[in-house]
Amino acid sequence: MVSRDSDTCRYSVLMSVYRKEKAEYLRTAMDSIWNQTVPTDDFVLVCDGPLSDELDAVISEMENEHRGNLHVVRLEQNGGLGNALNAGIKECRHELVARMDSDDISRPERCERQLMMFREHPGLSICSGTVEEFSESPDVIEARRILPETNEEILRFAQKRTPFNHPCVMYRKSAVEAAGGYRHFYLLEDYYLWIRMLQEGSVGYNLQEPLLWMRAGSDMYKRRAGWKYAKSQKALFRYMKDTGFIGVRQYASSVFTRGVSSLLPNGVRKMAFKTVLRKEK
Repeated sequence: MVSRDSDTCRYSVLMSVYRKEKAEYLRTAMDSIWNQTVPTDDFVLVCDGPLSDELDAVISEMENEHRGNLHVVRLEQNGGLGNALNAGIKECRHELVARMDSDDISRPERCERQLMMFREHPGLSICSGTVEEFSESPDVIEARRILPETNEEILRFAQKRTPFNHPCVMYRKSAVEAAGGYRHFYLLEDYYLWIRMLQEGSVGYNLQEPLLWMRAGSDMYKRRAGWKYAKSQKALFRYMKDTGFIGVRQYASSVFTRGVSSLLPNGVRKMAFKTVLRKEK
């Protein structure tokens, strides 16, 4: 157990929300944080541009219920996830920051398990874990994304695919800032950040247990499609090649396989993700 009387239980939560999110999803996501076995006293919610009346109503309700622990940052215009998270991380009071998306559901013991890892491994910079994907209800799991456990395995895996599950990652604020924070990279802001952090010497670890339920309907797979996404992936792997993180052979292989995946029909790509990149239940 993590002692609630020590600094090892202090952490911030960083979430971004924009106007197209569903109000009931936001409420469920936020409640899953308030219901953690080790609660936070610093929940930073970034409103990425103007929101709907329904979303604003949920936020107002949460501000009243959790006065002093919820800190709302409102951006005048929608500037994308990376920009919103950069604005939010500056407002985080604690060194350890737990990321959370506005439509996912954290397991109650998620943050306690991650805090324990940071306490037991002082050199750790990034800690993620397994996510379970669902479409309608977390009671019906469609797939799991289980990632390599140790830093050595993570470094090898990162040459091909993103090595951490961004929706349930906890990291050191100082390590993120040392790597330059989030930078715009179409749909790949997190992967780009992980590579730069690993290049800076950050040490990662992935818990081999489920930490979060992630909504993963057909829209998620649609976003990973098209020439724009294929070009973004090519640019990221080019960066990795040019900085010596991968070789020419790995670059060519990744650009080809990821490019083909981006241009597949949505149904075929969804099946490929679940059979190759995820583990079916």
